[in-house]
Parts: sequence; C-alpha cells; structure tokens
Amino acid sequence: MSRQADTDVILIGAGIMSATLGTLLKELAPDWKVTVFEKLADAGEESSNEWNNAGTGHSALCELNYTVEKPDGSVDITKAININEQFQLSRQFWSYLVNRDMIGRPQDFIMPLPHLSYVHGEENVNFLKRRFEALSHNHLFQGMEYSEDPERLKEWIPLMLEGRTLNEPIAATKIDSGTDVNFGALTHKLFDHLRSNNVDINYKHSVTNIKRADDGLWELKVKNLNNGMSETHTAKFVFIGAGGGSLHLLQKSGIPEGKHIGGFPVSGLFMVCNNPDVIEEHHAKVYGKAAVGAPPMSVPHLDTRYIDNEKSLLFGPFAGFSPKFLKTGSMLDLVTSVKPDNLFTMLSAGVKEMSLTKYLIQQVMLSKEQRMEELREFVPNAKSEDWELVVAGQRVQVIKDTEEGGKGTLQFGTEVVTDADGTIAALLGASPGASTAVHVMIEVFKKCFPEQLKEWEPKLKEMIPSYGVSLADNPELYHEIQTSTAQSLGLSVSNAEEDAVDEKTRQLQNV
Repeated sequence: MSRQADTDVILIGAGIMSATLGTLLKELAPDWKVTVFEKLADAGEESSNEWNNAGTGHSALCELNYTVEKPDGSVDITKAININEQFQLSRQFWSYLVNRDMIGRPQDFIMPLPHLSYVHGEENVNFLKRRFEALSHNHLFQGMEYSEDPERLKEWIPLMLEGRTLNEPIAATKIDSGTDVNFGALTHKLFDHLRSNNVDINYKHSVTNIKRADDGLWELKVKNLNNGMSETHTAKFVFIGAGGGSLHLLQKSGIPEGKHIGGFPVSGLFMVCNNPDVIEEHHAKVYGKAAVGAPPMSVPHLDTRYIDNEKSLLFGPFAGFSPKFLKTGSMLDLVTSVKPDNLFTMLSAGVKEMSLTKYLIQQVMLSKEQRMEELREFVPNAKSEDWELVVAGQRVQVIKDTEEGGKGTLQFGTEVVTDADGTIAALLGASPGASTAVHVMIEVFKKCFPEQLKEWEPKLKEMIPSYGVSLADNPELYHEIQTSTAQSLGLSVSNAEEDAVDEKTRQLQNV
C-alpha cells in the first residue's frame, strides 16, 4: 500500500530560485502543498542577498563576456540575445505580480539605471565598436549609443573621466533601459507572498539527507537547528535550490545524473564607497573587460546600487578563494564534495585550470592599495579613505565532462540537473542565475512536469505574455511588452518625466 506524501513539493533553500519556483507553482497549481526548508534564520541570506551579488538585471546590455569575437573578427551576439530574452521573462512575471498587488512597490526591488560598457586601448575600442554595430541592428538592444568622444563620455560617466590622462583611445556604449535589481528584497517579498498563501516555510531547518524510497517518494531527513531534533519529511517532488549547498545534496540523492559532477568555489570581494559626494557623481552600471586568465564572473564593473532605498557605489569583483561552498558553509565543503565518481573529473579540471588557480592566488594576495590601483583604472581620482572592502557571496562553478571540453571542464553559467522521471531537480552554477530565474523554472517545468505543462500553458501566457515565443523574432511584441513592463515596474523614463510635469502643474495650481 502506497503512502501519502507529507507534501507535494519540497523546496530546499529560501533564495530567489526557490521563491520564484514556489510563486509560479502557487499560481499554476494552487492546491499543491508546498514546504520550504532553509538552514539560515531568514530568506535570501546567501547568494540572493543584495550584498552578495552585483544586482545587475543581466540582459547582456553591458556584459562584454556575453558577446564573443570570432576568428574572422565578427562578433557573435547569440548568447547576448538569449540572455536578454531570458531576463524579459523575469520582467514580465514581476510585472504580473506587481499588477495584482502580490509583492508591493516595485521600487523596493528594481530601479531604472543606464548600463554602459567601457574600454580603453585601440584593440578593445575596435572590438567595442564592432560589438555595438552587431547589437544595434537587433531591436532587443534598441537605444544603445556609442561614443569615443571624451566630452560625450564626460556627460555619461563624469566620475570616470575626472583626472583621466587620455594617452590612449577610450570608448563606451550606453543604453538607458538597464536596471538595478535588489534580489534580496525581491526574495523577501516573494516569501511573504508565499507565506500568505499557506506555504509552510521553515527557517533554521537543515536538510541532512535525501533518499528515494521504494514507493517512489523522496524522504528527507531534516534537522531542526532550534532544538537539535531531526524529522523525516516525504514529498513527490524536490527542488534543491540551496546555492553552493546544492551539489552536496544532489550527491546525497544518489541519482545517476548527479554523478561525475564537481564544483569549484570562487568568492568575491567588492570595494564599497563611503563618501556620499563620490556616490552622487556616478549613476550607471559600467562593465569593463576581464583581465587575461580571469574567469567571466570577475569582469570588473563600477555599479550604482539601490540597497534599502539608499544609493550606493560598488567596484569589483575581486576574486578570492575559500574551500567553503556557502558563505556560512564549512571549510571541508570542497574536500567532502570529491567522490569516487567525480575524482578524475576534478583532477582533470585542476590540471586544465592552472591559469585560473594562479589568477586566484594573485587576487587573494592583493593588498588594499593594489585593489585601489585597479579601481583607479575606472575612477582615476579614487582615494583610499573613501572605499572599504566587503566580502560578497560564494559561487560554486560546475565542473563536468563535456563533448566539447573533454574531461573536467569548468562551466560558467547556471545548470539544472534532474533525474530521469523528473521527481527531483537541482540548480547548480552561478551568473546570470538570479536574473534568469523565471526562464530556469520554465526549464524545470519542461523536464519535471511535462504532462501538466500543457494544462498550465494558458496561465503561463497570462503571467508571461511572450511564453513560447521568441522576442528576438517578434519586434512588435517585444516593444509592446517592454513598454507595459516598464510602466508596471516604474522603469519608464517617459513616465518619470510625465510625473515630474504633473507635479510641477500641481505646484503652479497651488500657487
């Protein structure tokens, strides 16, 4: 006789990914029972926390590593188009939630902010110009401007031009439709909404084991960190969205799809400005080019951020190394992730990635003044006393065997691993993760809920109007969605101008 599962769905980890999946499921299957386990005391405290990620609404508007120069000198924008489209799905879903008053004011988690790419040196300037020409022919990047004129750049990024000695060519692209996203605030809003919809959220509960029972249900051993007691919970479907902690839990599940996968932890550090006058001089996210040998997530950028409704300014990231897989993890995380099935995969990666190891060692050894010198590549007049170092989140890059890269290939990006019958899914990897959370969850639905997906399609199209359609191939739909989501999320420049005119009119009428 088969047992009744305690719950339909268990979400492990209370970050942006579990929050997104839970919120989607509550709209698509409101009768399903959903339970969340998080080992920390609150939601969004690890990778989703606003201080642990860059907050860039990743839509490939400024990230140079999403556009690749081909041997013939042309620029491949395929990845940029894909990531832009994926972010549009998130924008649409957030708009749906805002329009129905499910998550409150959008200004608490998303703000309009110009996205710029900045380079110096003749070779880099030539690349940026070719990148601009390739992107500007596509409506997803409409409104992008390009300039090599220092006077023009002074208008765009005054802080970066002050005191700059122009002994080599410089150039930048600028697009005003970029955003800054506070994923920590958004995660809290989504979990508040889930709690009000009868989702059972358990903080300070650590999942210590996962195994498949004979009747097909998943059995989870969960330790209550408040009293030290362990409980067993069963579910039909389990989502492992535990950030750096996902790999260990995937390995404990025993599914064959989780074999031959390893993880390499990389920590990030940012310089944060503490001078309000300097913060006010800059209003943009500006991405440069990564140093030779640096991993893609180490692309240097100078970011305006909105955290707790206050404007701040960050520069980084500087790569660091810690064997922990989570900021709150264990120093044994890396060692205990090595298993007989992934040992050779990990060793092969170690041999292949000697340049990355060397780069990380160099980064770890940097003094504050050496980090300031890197900052001065962006802000020539930067003063040491105006900046302090903060440690950002841990990222665990996936290592696996691939046809293209061979054994032990380091993966940059976000990956979903599921079992053959779609009863468990684990999210691994890093950027552009949070920005593309809705796209990732649709992939989970395709792999794990193919039968329900047909039934869910009308509701998905209501929440995400471009669901199943390529925005890159449908300029009219793209412009319609871009306009409506900008209005819902308070991102429309024209809306802001209209509000200012209305306010001025009211003031004159009062006079």
